[in-house]
Amino acid sequence: MSLHITFPDGAQKEFAEPMTALEIAKTISNKLAKRALAAEANGQMVDLTKPLDGEVTLRIFTFDDEEGKHVFWHSSAHVMAQAIKRLFPDTQFAIGPAIKEGFYYDVDSSHVFVPEDMEVIQQEMLKIAAEDLTFTREELPRQEALEFFTARGEGYKQILINDLPEDAVISTYTQGDFTDLCRGPHLPRTGFIKAAAVLSFAGAYWRGDAKNKMLQRIYAITFPDKKELDAYLFRLEEAKKRDHRKLGKELDLFMLADEGPGFPFFLPKGMLLRNALIDYWRKVHDRYGYVEISTPIILNQELWHRSGHWDHYKDNMYTTQIDGEDYAVKPMNCPGGMLVYRSEPHSYRDLPLRVGELGLVHRHELSGALHGLFRVRCFTQDDAHIFMMRDQMKEEIQNVVRLFDEVYSTFGLNYQIEVSTMPEDHIGDKADWDFATETLKNAITDMGKTFVINEGDGAFYGPKLDFHLADSLGRTWQCGTIQLDFQMPERFKLEYVGEDNQKHRPVMIHRVVLGSIERFIGIITEHFAGAFPLWLSPVQAKVLTITENQNEYAEYVTAKLKALGLRVEADIRNEKLGYKIREARNQKTPYILVVGGKEAEDGTLAVRRRGNDASVTMTVEEFAEQALREVAELNKDF
Repeated sequence: MSLHITFPDGAQKEFAEPMTALEIAKTISNKLAKRALAAEANGQMVDLTKPLDGEVTLRIFTFDDEEGKHVFWHSSAHVMAQAIKRLFPDTQFAIGPAIKEGFYYDVDSSHVFVPEDMEVIQQEMLKIAAEDLTFTREELPRQEALEFFTARGEGYKQILINDLPEDAVISTYTQGDFTDLCRGPHLPRTGFIKAAAVLSFAGAYWRGDAKNKMLQRIYAITFPDKKELDAYLFRLEEAKKRDHRKLGKELDLFMLADEGPGFPFFLPKGMLLRNALIDYWRKVHDRYGYVEISTPIILNQELWHRSGHWDHYKDNMYTTQIDGEDYAVKPMNCPGGMLVYRSEPHSYRDLPLRVGELGLVHRHELSGALHGLFRVRCFTQDDAHIFMMRDQMKEEIQNVVRLFDEVYSTFGLNYQIEVSTMPEDHIGDKADWDFATETLKNAITDMGKTFVINEGDGAFYGPKLDFHLADSLGRTWQCGTIQLDFQMPERFKLEYVGEDNQKHRPVMIHRVVLGSIERFIGIITEHFAGAFPLWLSPVQAKVLTITENQNEYAEYVTAKLKALGLRVEADIRNEKLGYKIREARNQKTPYILVVGGKEAEDGTLAVRRRGNDASVTMTVEEFAEQALREVAELNKDF
């Protein structure tokens, strides 16, 4: 049978006989063939060594692709299991999936893994990689597969086989002396792996059920090049230094307490940072034509039934009773915003109406999911609801994107856009969903922006654009979202009087730019490693005295700079200057202002800028002018 290949770019190739994806890659270039890891044939992931025939739409993946990384890391999980089996022969294996970065394997072993085992396992993995063993796929009848793993004492694999559908294809992969249950695909050979690191050990219940046995989970990562591993480990160490929980404590920004798990406490310096961020948010939104409102935290159950949240979000909501009636603590600001819109009549002349709210919301999160400011149970959502006519939708979406561009560039954050489409659990007609989805796509395409599709991940009331931000370490965070909604206005019977003097239903946009104040503070704390830009720093300058003789002058300077609008502290303790400077640096203070006898006499300051040991002599007025100018310009280079 002949083979007709169609590639993603539309290019085509004809072959007289069946060929593997690897052989096809060689016809394109030797470089691609060397880098190829796996393929997708007619939408199904396959090994590079699988013969293909007939009409085939083909994609070939390298380590540059997410699909390629997944295959690389899942294959590496098999290699790690083989290494563990060689080192600790009585080990049984449960599951070993690839994850976002690397992979893990859950194992049942009499050996208790300790940090000293990491290097031993790594070396055995690299030894297996150097053996350049071939990954060989074999398909087995159910009974034969059960007998195979029973003979090897692999009880977890037997359970996994028994859980598969009766008509499921049961496949194994073998490399050298090790065979594992797996659907694949895998690398052609273990030799693709050039660098490995075992990262950590943890406990994990079999199938995540506390009633089951506790297994040992081993996390690791591999790369096709040692330089990539070194870069990854550097990023990992840098991420540890930047952990917002660590910096939040060191910089006195926020605290977490056992008395309120998932409910963060902001400390005085944290509030200075938070308020600076909110002030910026308000100024931007004022320029873009938003008005601000505030809606109640607790509203009755009937409202949440009307909005659909009671049926689609109840498990994440906190409820209470007032005067014998059921109420809920709001997990979202939207229903309150609907009531505000409905409280007075509107004309087409009022639209678009852009309404912002910094609303405190509460959502129930499982205790195991809580994580610093990133995953909390209460947070301030920087919400906005835009009410508009249908012919205003595209322009308003683009207006929101322009606002996003301004805000994210202020923090030096780039983004990728994801279009999330209709989920299975949704309300409203498919025709409205399709129209809304196409409107979102067209709006951003016309701005020259690109997007990827995230099938089935829209909100239950409408499709959305999700903005994934990349920080200084290349990590991505989902923050901004633009949700187009035909359903809420219908449910709340929102109206406006059109130019034809008839009543019409508005369309609305739900959107957040920061996502939540708390989470965004966590993100930028790690992005800037705690060294915030001057305009955002809780303390913008510290005045340090050399001796007690300058205390009065230091207090004068501090008061004058504060009066001009700068956030300044004085350190007049009877400590050595070097100690005070180190402490100010550890606090990531943008400016250190040293005053000694000469400065006090001349009315000057010895100004040290963060990251620079050299000092410049300036008058108080000169420094204030420079600092205030940088604050006004939102200087992003600190």
